[in-house]
Amino acid sequence: MVSVLVADDQPLIRAGLGALIRAAPGLELAGEAEDGNDAVARASALRPEVILMDIRMPELDGVGATRRILAQPTPPRILVLTTFDLDEYVYAALRAGASGFLLKDVSAEQLIEAIKMIAAGSQLFAPSVVRRLVEAYLRTDGSGEPFPDLSGLTGREVEVLRLVATGRSNAEIAAELFIGEGTVKTHLNRLMTKLGLASRAQAVVAAYESGLVVPGRLGPTHHDAPTA
Repeated sequence: MVSVLVADDQPLIRAGLGALIRAAPGLELAGEAEDGNDAVARASALRPEVILMDIRMPELDGVGATRRILAQPTPPRILVLTTFDLDEYVYAALRAGASGFLLKDVSAEQLIEAIKMIAAGSQLFAPSVVRRLVEAYLRTDGSGEPFPDLSGLTGREVEVLRLVATGRSNAEIAAELFIGEGTVKTHLNRLMTKLGLASRAQAVVAAYESGLVVPGRLGPTHHDAPTA
């Protein structure tokens, strides 16, 4: 059974999501949270596997709650729910380490499948969707956070990061670089560890913010190093 915490400030939506989860095979409702602070507290106390996180809530929004929850030991995976697919809050949530996002008009069947996918370790968005978000909000969110430093990466790790950011799957990267898919995963895991990243989405964001990939241009930039 996958335990799910629902965080939404609207009682009707919260109740509806809770009822859907309780009725779904393989899912169980761990609890409900009415705002971001409540979500942080309940995530720590209830230890759900997945959190459905509303992005806009009073007191502490979904982005702030996501940051705090993912800083906890053995954190859950977070699936962001939003009204708009091009939203600066969603971009910030991806940067914070959320595992994906869904629009609130998603069907019940799609939501249930999404929760199970997230619990199994998948990312719930195509790289192209993440890229569109990054291109729309790159350097405009005003967070003041430093851009990633890629100087500690090997040439091969830089190339893998660039290809991840341009939308390639692990299999496509393996074919393009003439290496095994397992080797791609190893490079990706190592570069994510070096950069302190928790998700593939964060890797895409890092590639854009560092200047490795330029919006509208999918080819190599001056940051690329030899891959031999």
